[in-house]
Amino acid sequence: MTEAGRERSTGLRYGWTTGACATAATTAAYTALLTGEFPDPVMIDLPNDRHPSFALAKELLADGAATVGIVKDAGDDPDVTHGALVSARVTVGEPGTGVTFRAGSGVGTVTKPGLPLAVGEPAINPMPRQFIREHVAAVAARHGGTGDVVVEISVEHGEELAHRTWNPRLGILGGLSILGTTGVVVPYSCSSWIDSIRRGIDVARAAGHQHVAGCTGSTSERVVTELHGLPEDALLDMGDFAGAVLKYLRRHPVPRLTIAGGIGKLAKLADGHLDLHSGRSQVSTESLAARVRGAGGSPELVEGVRGANTALDALQQCQAAGLPLGDLVAAGARDTALGVLRCAPVAVDVVVIDRAGTVVGRA
Repeated sequence: MTEAGRERSTGLRYGWTTGACATAATTAAYTALLTGEFPDPVMIDLPNDRHPSFALAKELLADGAATVGIVKDAGDDPDVTHGALVSARVTVGEPGTGVTFRAGSGVGTVTKPGLPLAVGEPAINPMPRQFIREHVAAVAARHGGTGDVVVEISVEHGEELAHRTWNPRLGILGGLSILGTTGVVVPYSCSSWIDSIRRGIDVARAAGHQHVAGCTGSTSERVVTELHGLPEDALLDMGDFAGAVLKYLRRHPVPRLTIAGGIGKLAKLADGHLDLHSGRSQVSTESLAARVRGAGGSPELVEGVRGANTALDALQQCQAAGLPLGDLVAAGARDTALGVLRCAPVAVDVVVIDRAGTVVGRA
């Protein structure tokens, strides 16, 4: 199904990435620098034959610089940058330098190796850079420019917004990243989270870490830190995306992986689910009951677990009966992980916790 077809079938409105907004802002600003007029709206060309137009929210032409601001519309995706003002300030560069990128206010700078950008570079990702270069070249061809420009991208309040992203952990300091591979935000695709997981593994590998942890939340992160003393850049904010961690480690292994999370999410992993979100996978009390039966649990306990309201309810019943359900779930989750890793050189251990952060199972 095409992106447009998915948009129609889901009823959710697609949006535009910060990279698309930065490209549009740069296009309008460079056009004004060469012609004295701002195109409003400004149209850009994106992959998959998309040609969106963007209204200008800010424009300024003075002192040899043109600045354009565009308000990001992320559609129906709960994107932290929805509504942010993405701006481009364009000035003429030295002859033969092409497009030079700079981080303005609210755009981060890379400080750790392992990302697809060199240390010290503005956190403007490769595809947005490509889009911007292509559009600068097109504007130069239309209006007689050289294409030698300095492009400074800013995001209003970007430094504060960045604290709600992975950027500080990835070593991107001072603001947000300018992202997007197609320019389109697909609602609830969680592509930016999955991309952050991959970049987190890249950074950990580049730092030489031999042990990383995929954690479902802040409580499991705290437990793993207490157990293993891992540095922050070895902690992967896995959330519900166990599959994303395991599949990327299969191709880019780290010697040791700890998976940590609550018993409900890890019970789903033990059943083979790689997306642990409550809307996309469910805890099977039938499966938990089968594990209890296999471990020698009494018929009464097996029935009690089968009728449990939650995985935590099942755990508490088993704890009262002296049966280590947490260990059984951990072992099942580890088996699933090893199956996805497919003999990659990654040793796996699993830590299961309850809501209070008490370790209730390990494998």
